[in-house]
Amino acid sequence: MRASNVTVRRRLFTALIIGTVIFTALIIRLAYVQLWIGQDLAKLAENSWRREIGFAPKRGEIQDRNGLTLTYSMSTPTLVAIPIQIKDAHATAAKLAEVLDGNEEDIYKQITKKEMQNYIKPSGRKITIEKAQEVRNLQLPGIIVAEDNKRYYPYGSLAAHILGFAGIDKGLTGIESKYNSQLTGIAGNIAYMTDAAGRKLAGTTDTYTAPKDGLNVKLTIDSHLQSVMERSLDQAMVQYQAQNVIAIMMDPNTGEILSMGSRPTYDPGKYMESPAETYNRNLPIWKTYEPGSTFKIITLAAALEEKKVDLKNEQFYDPGSIEVGGARLRCWKRGGHGSETMLQVVQNSCNPGFVVMGQRLGKEKLFDYISKFGFGKKTGIDLGGEENGIMFKPSQVGPVELATTAFGQGVSVTPIQQITAVSAAINGGKLFKPYVAKSFSNPDTGEVVDVVEPELVRNVISEDTSRQVREALESVVAKGTGRNAFIDGYRVGGKTGTAQKVINGRYSPDEHIVSFIGFAPADNPKIVVYAAVDDPKGIQFGGLIAAPLVRDIMADALRYMKVEPDKNQLDKEYRYGEIPIVEVPDLVGASVDDILEDLNMNFKLAKSGNGKYVISQAPKAGSRVDQGSTIRIFLSNVDPEK
Repeated sequence: MRASNVTVRRRLFTALIIGTVIFTALIIRLAYVQLWIGQDLAKLAENSWRREIGFAPKRGEIQDRNGLTLTYSMSTPTLVAIPIQIKDAHATAAKLAEVLDGNEEDIYKQITKKEMQNYIKPSGRKITIEKAQEVRNLQLPGIIVAEDNKRYYPYGSLAAHILGFAGIDKGLTGIESKYNSQLTGIAGNIAYMTDAAGRKLAGTTDTYTAPKDGLNVKLTIDSHLQSVMERSLDQAMVQYQAQNVIAIMMDPNTGEILSMGSRPTYDPGKYMESPAETYNRNLPIWKTYEPGSTFKIITLAAALEEKKVDLKNEQFYDPGSIEVGGARLRCWKRGGHGSETMLQVVQNSCNPGFVVMGQRLGKEKLFDYISKFGFGKKTGIDLGGEENGIMFKPSQVGPVELATTAFGQGVSVTPIQQITAVSAAINGGKLFKPYVAKSFSNPDTGEVVDVVEPELVRNVISEDTSRQVREALESVVAKGTGRNAFIDGYRVGGKTGTAQKVINGRYSPDEHIVSFIGFAPADNPKIVVYAAVDDPKGIQFGGLIAAPLVRDIMADALRYMKVEPDKNQLDKEYRYGEIPIVEVPDLVGASVDDILEDLNMNFKLAKSGNGKYVISQAPKAGSRVDQGSTIRIFLSNVDPEK
């Protein structure tokens, strides 16, 4: 049956409407694609064609507190292979192996991998400029000379465990690892267009995006103080044939680490030549051991704060041992110290006296102060590998544990915990978080973008208690076991430590860790220095080995920091065999006959020239030297006073 005209017209109209809707939809869709998402689609397409050859950013420098560069990077060429563009892989591998002194088979495997691009490693990573030019001259299709960076440590092993080292792509230890993201920067690249097979598209141009270099990191470390400390560590290792030696110098008023090191050590630029345990273990923050008598500073501070002891007016009798909980705990001095004031208990490092201080405090109080001073947990120093140390749990503490803890036995601490806690004990009672990174700056402009401020953790004791601790420890150096740390002209405080090592769960009768912690000036501390020597050969006492080590480090540091000598220091108490220090008299203008009468036995005399009168002398008047030292006088017949 034939359709009517009306039906046909309806059908045509319907088809027109449907066609119009479809066409309008297509127009709208085309407009949407072109105007709204066109750029995004173009970018997606471009990204599917785009290939990049990375250019590593220059890794930031690590500097000491005065801006001396301790670690830096230099641009170095690196080879990248684009396998699809290589025409003759065997010939290419052979030529590269000859230039790079590499393995031809390994290079062949790398340049024929089914990847868009890959580094030729290890022989093609961070090569010399000369080798890079040789590769360029070969004009090998698919082999690109890209840019990388190589890390340099110009001062060898100086501050090795602080700096750490970086691998090919990131920092692995020390500051290099801790602040890797700040040091790394943002990579740049050369971008080029390829087809689906990876062949470069004709008519396209390469684009270069420059890398953004990493930030420079300035440390709290002073390179001069670090050098002085490390020289002393080297001497101690040789002199005492120790298993290891550790030292730290801190600013007690901020928590800044001024120098820190240990032996054995390594060169960060050649770390693979050293044993892994040497470069992976930063002993000042990793090593844990019984602290011995340096821990008595904490007991003393707690007892003074709680007013459990009167140092000057209270007497104590030390028979050489004290019985606690059925155990006899002995003093280090056979026969004991007899009758002494509590101040002398501190000077003599008398174990029974400190046991009594611990008993007066009680378990809860003593261990509460130990915790407040930061023991039993990490200090939070900005270096990896820090240990917690080991403290007794409250349930484990009986009378014996309380007594031994009071004089530093049975607990385990790290050197960084020791120096941080003692800094709080002598700086007015403020416990600061130790830190090594001081600031971060833009490598191009020098603009400082971030500064690390001192972080106060808590107040532990009062300023008055801290003053009493300082005065007591100053007397330890002048009159007690720390006399070998005495520095003429400077007020020095400190405490010795001698602890038996625990080997296979038992105290060794032969191996000890000897230590000393000192600070100066005693009335207003600028530096605190801790040193520990592990198993020194010969006489094993902290006062004989570690105290002189700390003295030498502090003496150089005080002069370097231009700290003025102080004539108000306590007079040193000399023991048998020790040589007193005496002041050189003014001999200029005196006659030779008068000099011979005045010098007595204090000095030896050496003459230069002829005559009756002294016109000059060396050392100069007012200098302080060992008794028996030689004074050289220069003579003339002309009286210099006329």
